[in-house]
Amino acid sequence: MQYVTLNNGLQMPQLGFGVWQVEDAKAEPAVAKALEVGYRSIDTAKVYGNEAGVGRALAKSGVPREELFITTKVWNSDHGYEETLAAFDASLERLGLDYVDLYLVHWPTPEYDQYIETYQALEKLYQDGRVKAIGVCNFNVEHLERLLDECEVVPVVNQVECHPYLQQKALKQFCAKHDIHLEAYSPLMTGGAVLEDDVVHEIANRHGKTSAQVILRWHLQYGNIVIPKSVTPKRIEENFAVFDFELDVSELDEIAKLDRNERKGIEPNEMNYR
Repeated sequence: MQYVTLNNGLQMPQLGFGVWQVEDAKAEPAVAKALEVGYRSIDTAKVYGNEAGVGRALAKSGVPREELFITTKVWNSDHGYEETLAAFDASLERLGLDYVDLYLVHWPTPEYDQYIETYQALEKLYQDGRVKAIGVCNFNVEHLERLLDECEVVPVVNQVECHPYLQQKALKQFCAKHDIHLEAYSPLMTGGAVLEDDVVHEIANRHGKTSAQVILRWHLQYGNIVIPKSVTPKRIEENFAVFDFELDVSELDEIAKLDRNERKGIEPNEMNYR
């Protein structure tokens, strides 16, 4: 495993396991398999409806708590200072944990204009030692600028959609300037066209790897934290097997040219659903 050092000194595995769109009953065996393979970072959220399943897998795994890095998120309907504190307590109970390593604001939902007070609740949790680090998801530059102006704790990560067709170069540059790590969700474009891209296929053939492995390797070398998701044991193993090869500069260059600002998910300013 490779680790990144977050801006508060905490170490986080660069490769983690995501459980978005995994129902609760399937989350338990999927997370159990991921832990067996070697993952130690698990990323969930209230809205995924699977925190309890993740918690059951963690409890049964036998992996010491201090070796785990657990992330969850406050959902849009829980924005607000007191609401966020209550939502955190509920997430902690579902997970069966005493603390989480990373707590994130899931979306800014700018139409409601509550993400500042929501983040201030995260600051309180951090100051009280109930979370080891705090951050955000799906924040554009303008959301981050306001957060940096009005809050005290710089987020350790900004978790956003990122893959070779949406490389988030300007956002990544802004984050790097402020020592915020970019964390990539949907790193394989949720099984989208990038997996069939001829350039990616050719690079994969050179290394005797799959297209998915090449893309995950690109994320690691691009400096992203990355959280692929799967419920298929073979793919969970495959997605972890990315530490035994490297892409050279020309291959990284080839992938850099694939950027087309093609988003599969929702643009953050348009996501105001609660």
